[in-house]
Amino acid sequence: MKKLLYLGLVILASCTQQKPEPPHQQLDELATRYVKLGLAIGQYDSDFVDAYYGPDSLQPRQPKQAVFPKDSLLAAVDILSGELARSVAVETHDSIRTRASWIHSQLTAFARRIRIFSGEYAAFDTESKELFGATAPSFPESHYRSLVQKLDSVLPGNGPVAERFQTLANRFIIPKNKLDTVFKTAIAECRKRTLQHYELPASEDFKLEYVTNKPWSGYNWYKGNYQSLIQINTDIQIFIDRAIDVGSHESYPGHHVYNMLLEKNLYRDKHWVELSLYPLFSPQSLIAEGSANYGIEMAFPGDEKVRFAKDVLLPLAGLDTTGISLYFRALEIKSELNYSRNEVGRGLLNETMTEADALRWLMDYGLNNRETSLKSISFIRKYRSYVINYNYGKDLVKGFVEASDSTKKWDRFGWLLSHQVTPADL
Repeated sequence: MKKLLYLGLVILASCTQQKPEPPHQQLDELATRYVKLGLAIGQYDSDFVDAYYGPDSLQPRQPKQAVFPKDSLLAAVDILSGELARSVAVETHDSIRTRASWIHSQLTAFARRIRIFSGEYAAFDTESKELFGATAPSFPESHYRSLVQKLDSVLPGNGPVAERFQTLANRFIIPKNKLDTVFKTAIAECRKRTLQHYELPASEDFKLEYVTNKPWSGYNWYKGNYQSLIQINTDIQIFIDRAIDVGSHESYPGHHVYNMLLEKNLYRDKHWVELSLYPLFSPQSLIAEGSANYGIEMAFPGDEKVRFAKDVLLPLAGLDTTGISLYFRALEIKSELNYSRNEVGRGLLNETMTEADALRWLMDYGLNNRETSLKSISFIRKYRSYVINYNYGKDLVKGFVEASDSTKKWDRFGWLLSHQVTPADL
């Protein structure tokens, strides 16, 4: 029987045998200023603060100015970054150096986001490096064309691959009146599988809502105290695999578990106030999105996802199971095409691709239907280079977790979710 790992423990280390680290007053003060600065930016940029569950005393006391104070905010970032860099240079305590370096990397993202919010843009790769600490690889159109040809040999029928894939996928669209039952069942299964490896706080919970008119398919709004609001966008048709993927990504062992681990292990147990703030446009998001996407594979390894869909979800949705194995095989190949969305992001942000070109790429190489492709363009327009976090972030997390003994994957994954990890660490 696998050993249960409590959220409050530092996984892969025996925290119960270690004494608490001595407080570091200077770093605590810098961390407090970091949080205040992030919340101040959030007064103007409504997308900047994804979650905050720290003290009310750190919230801005002054009303926001009529004009976005770009220069003063950038100056504050520079000053704080300099103080943290000096702290790292002289500090000998490894955990304190790690903590200071993590905050410093987050501040690099603060500066870039301030510029973006002011209308000062950079190239896609420059932006992603400064915001998320990574530059995703780029592939020519011929790379995606060859992957589509690979899928061509799997799909039945004749005609364009994208149309044939959609014909197959359309068999497995969840009826609107079955969405709640299917999603709740999928999330319950994700939770059950996660509990086989981690013990969760008794008070943890989430609320599930269905929304419209959003650029994303699902969102986790973490509220603190181990509570989340999970929203599912019903603007577009939802396929049976997405109930598992979106459900797991937003909940177990995805965003809900990731945020709980950080809150319990670092904010509550160690009183590291910087973890009370989650800035959406920061390297933390590459870890969050990458781990949430890889977590789907952790919860449903091998062919377990197709079996669960066939045996449980499709009957609940009132859908025929004929062709479901072929559909998941096609999805496996299609997943290799996910980087095409990065190319669309590059093209749109660098102005080397028209919106018509972007739509063609997303339909021909992303193999999405028109409404999903338009939704993806809407997402890129709003969140810009954030798209790399889903595919490149997942690949980085996967490489990190699978670099160890296969029997230790859940341990290593849990360690990743419990620490201040940067993309450079992966």
